Amino acid sequence: MLTSELPPQPGGIGNHAHHLAKTLNENNFELTVLADTRSTDGVEEADFDAKQSYAIHRIKRTNPMVFTYFERLIMANRLLQSHELLLVSGKFPIWIGGILRLWHSKKVFAVIHGTEVATPSIIKQKFTRWCLRRFEAVIAVSNYTKSLVSDWGISNIEVVPNGFVIANNESVTVSRAVPPRLITVGNVTKRKGQKNVIRALPKLLELYPDLQYDVVGIPTEKDSLERYAKSLGVAHAVVFHGKVSDHQKVTLLKQASIFMMLSEPTKSGSVEGFGIAILEANALGVPAIGAKGCGIEDAIETGYSGELVRYDNIEAIVEAVDRILKQYARFSEGAESWSKKFTWNQIIKQYIAILNR
Repeated sequence: MLTSELPPQPGGIGNHAHHLAKTLNENNFELTVLADTRSTDGVEEADFDAKQSYAIHRIKRTNPMVFTYFERLIMANRLLQSHELLLVSGKFPIWIGGILRLWHSKKVFAVIHGTEVATPSIIKQKFTRWCLRRFEAVIAVSNYTKSLVSDWGISNIEVVPNGFVIANNESVTVSRAVPPRLITVGNVTKRKGQKNVIRALPKLLELYPDLQYDVVGIPTEKDSLERYAKSLGVAHAVVFHGKVSDHQKVTLLKQASIFMMLSEPTKSGSVEGFGIAILEANALGVPAIGAKGCGIEDAIETGYSGELVRYDNIEAIVEAVDRILKQYARFSEGAESWSKKFTWNQIIKQYIAILNR
């Protein structure tokens, strides 16, 4: 497997690659993963790699990045000679896989998440399309992601949703907050939609004056959101937790009432391909409100595990929050039941069926 991301560094593609590799390994696939070293001294990656059941080769990022890409290509070519097939995930791995197909006859499979095919660059789109059309099969993580390449002439494409794993933390007991608490877990950026939740807070606080919004994740755009919350007079209701441990994340999720993911696309082509964090919350009985028009539509069963709304429709957001809180037991039970369809033990069966063709 060649992936653009891999833990311990954060990123949804990396989280997916790790759990896919781990679960394939548990199902008798002898796997080698090729990824980057992003920390300065490589200690974080070395500690993580030593604990994994599958083999990992790391390449140190260099400047200019073109040397890193060239080293990836050489290493991927070397590894492919001793492996039966190649699975690529992420923009640059897709490009490397396409190039390798020029002289390798071995099967290449690609996982597409959304951002790598939604780039506004026509040249990058054309090259990505050329690569994907050369592969044995393309796996899209959602129907939305598949729709992004619907006119690319890719006949061998299938949708396999993301799997998820919730941290096992039995010492944390469920403590649903009264008054209600909303939560978003993810990098604090425009794409993740924290600003859209804050925009709805003035109306939400009219209904629920003591409501709190917990913002959990790398505080990339925290300062601008703090200023925005102050301008709306709702700063007292927003708590920025920053990046937290798995234990802290689970604690906060178990205290939450509703998970919020009001994602919106960006000019750079960054889109939400699915929504793993939603399912992690669902598994703990936390319903979700997510944005229409992106991969989140596959992660929420509207009216059952949560609600889907337009990310910029404040009235719809407020109505969805109010509806879930007034029928909380039903939505909570539905969310937990819905999440069971997306455990890696279930999702891996679809991957194995595709890879074994």
